[in-house]
Amino acid sequence: MTIDFENIDYLKIGNERQVSVYNDIIQHKILEHLKLYSPIVTGTIPIEIDIPESDVDIICECNDHDKFASVVTHHFSKMQGFHIYSSKQNNKKVTVAEFKTDHFLFEIFAQNTPTKQQNAYLHMITEHAILKEKGKNFKQEIIKLKASGLKTEPAFAKLLGIEGDPYEELLKLNQNSMINN
Repeated sequence: MTIDFENIDYLKIGNERQVSVYNDIIQHKILEHLKLYSPIVTGTIPIEIDIPESDVDIICECNDHDKFASVVTHHFSKMQGFHIYSSKQNNKKVTVAEFKTDHFLFEIFAQNTPTKQQNAYLHMITEHAILKEKGKNFKQEIIKLKASGLKTEPAFAKLLGIEGDPYEELLKLNQNSMINN
């Protein structure tokens, strides 16, 4: 089954945690408030390799970081633990906001790149394809490695025997698979 990650409806028919994330997003109108920024839920929860500490990652595209920060602050500043900051990542300005609902820590990440071209989305798509190909035992091994403290991309690299920077190497896998399809 192919998942349309741009539409969160798959979460409402997913596992217990995915349903809970879906309900939080709807209850707090999170994607509704971010709709001008092409938000996509990414990370481990959509592909069911999350651990209890996993947060909910939402990526956005923004050209005007001050306006984005203003919109996010307006809608989410009353949420527990809210904070927002801007910095540079890979020579690009990014704005990141974090807050908690009763059930999850949310991290909203924005940069001036279309969401489907951002590394978080590309990593998730690549990891999802690998999980579909490798099956349930592989997925369980990824979850075990994550539970032991390894981040997602390094866990994939370890199990796949990938050398080098796991973040870059997974992007290369994505590019290669796009060329072959």
